[in-house]
Amino acid sequence: MLIHYNRNQNHFEVTVKASASKVWQTLWDDGSYMQWTSVFHAGSYAKSDWKQGSKIQFLGPGGNGMYSEIELLEPEKKMVFKHLSEIKDYQEQPIETSASWSGSKESYTLTESDGQTKITVSVDFPNEMEAYFKETFPKALAIVKELSEKNYITVMTSVHADIEKVWNYWIDPKHIVQWNHASDDWHTPKATNHVKVGAHFTYTMAAKDGSASFDFEGTYIDVKLHEKISYAIVGGRKVFILFAPIDGQIRIVETFEAENQNPLKMQKTGWQSILDNFKKHVESDD
Repeated sequence: MLIHYNRNQNHFEVTVKASASKVWQTLWDDGSYMQWTSVFHAGSYAKSDWKQGSKIQFLGPGGNGMYSEIELLEPEKKMVFKHLSEIKDYQEQPIETSASWSGSKESYTLTESDGQTKITVSVDFPNEMEAYFKETFPKALAIVKELSEKNYITVMTSVHADIEKVWNYWIDPKHIVQWNHASDDWHTPKATNHVKVGAHFTYTMAAKDGSASFDFEGTYIDVKLHEKISYAIVGGRKVFILFAPIDGQIRIVETFEAENQNPLKMQKTGWQSILDNFKKHVESDD
């Protein structure tokens, strides 16, 4: 039996200079989904086969969240979730115990025209959460807009280690020089790093035969211990990194704004290789 609860419904809109296909991908691909939903809770993720009528679990680190039904799915046009009940410690709770959410709906509608796409979001939520959603949803959609309008690429890995080790190995120069290379004929002979908002980092990357080298450097724009790091590379391109404990591992989601000198596939392969080297270094260094 569903229990009716006093709720508000709010509508949020943003217009994106991108196709509905690109916006849809940004909304629901695993990596970009984790980036824009990090506004609500860093490390948020979804588990589903993404088919109409299927169940979907919305989870955060620690195994708390909500389970729902994908009530309507029209690719590149509309997604509607019907929320059923809460999840606590990875266990789905009976519907009757979650009066505030049971039966509420959350819908995303995409309308494409003249090379732009309007995103309209309608959300039912308990009255006491009105201020929270009015503050956070526009921030989330701003991330969707940025990721959709520019050439952002996402790479991911999962590391078998605790978050303290993963975080320390990511930021400590003595470890950075061990894993920060895309191929075996390159290395990082020197690194400096100060992980706080406004601080600068420099990784010197060089061919082992001495034929080439360059400094990869940037400035931190957001740091939240054990959860996320964002920085701007010299020149203005942005990078967003999430660290999320999922299924007994630490999932790292790294989303970077591509440069325009090399093919996108080549850039993704290079960044993924560095991330794979990080995983290997952490897991082999016991």
